[in-house]
Amino acid sequence: ERQRSKDQVNIVAITDRQVGFALAGPRSRELLSRVVREDVSNKALPFLSLRTMDIGMVPARIGRISFTGELGYEIWCGMRWQRALMGSLREAGKDLGLKLFGGRALGSLRIEKGFGSWAREYRPIYGPEEAGLSRFLRQDGGEFIGRAAAEAAHKQGPERKLVLMSVETKDADAFGDEPIWHNGKVVGWVTSGSYGHTVKMSLVLGYVPAGIAAEKSGFEIEILGERFPAHILPAAAVDPKGERMRA
Repeated sequence: ERQRSKDQVNIVAITDRQVGFALAGPRSRELLSRVVREDVSNKALPFLSLRTMDIGMVPARIGRISFTGELGYEIWCGMRWQRALMGSLREAGKDLGLKLFGGRALGSLRIEKGFGSWAREYRPIYGPEEAGLSRFLRQDGGEFIGRAAAEAAHKQGPERKLVLMSVETKDADAFGDEPIWHNGKVVGWVTSGSYGHTVKMSLVLGYVPAGIAAEKSGFEIEILGERFPAHILPAAAVDPKGERMRA
């Protein structure tokens, strides 16, 4: 009640009633255009936009958002429509080379892009400055819940920083919670790790002290009891400007 909007705006959680799919790849717009009546061009449905559309007989919410870093969409519908939605998408994508991919493949792609994931890189213990999310905070204008805390954290500066690193592994990749070493001392931890099949290298996301987040040498990742040299990447390993997902 204390935080209720004076405009009487209420938020209703529908997560447990919605299911969906990620449609991704350079031909995803072509496929989507086959199953909806609306214009889904880049101008009509730009990056980060959300629309309600029907896919066949399925009422759906379509978000122009990509967790893979490729051109892509998230498509959400009620649970009872999921099988019909899957059938429509697979039928429409037969001649486009449509393939199914799972969580591990999605994880590998998003790590190549340096995208954080909830409960791994993004948790209450990490502030927006630390997690690289400060660009989403409104720095001017009206009040919002948590503004004072965000401003104080910004003024103080981050204690640690989220970084993307390549690892010179042999035959195993990090997964999460592995120690990050720097000059012989444990200084941080891996939050996510995977082999980057696009760039042909082992990658991790993790937190290190802000004071050494720009260091170019001295890092190691401990995997299965053995330490391997690691290097902080200055940007995403794939398409650092994000041109594909905005195309």
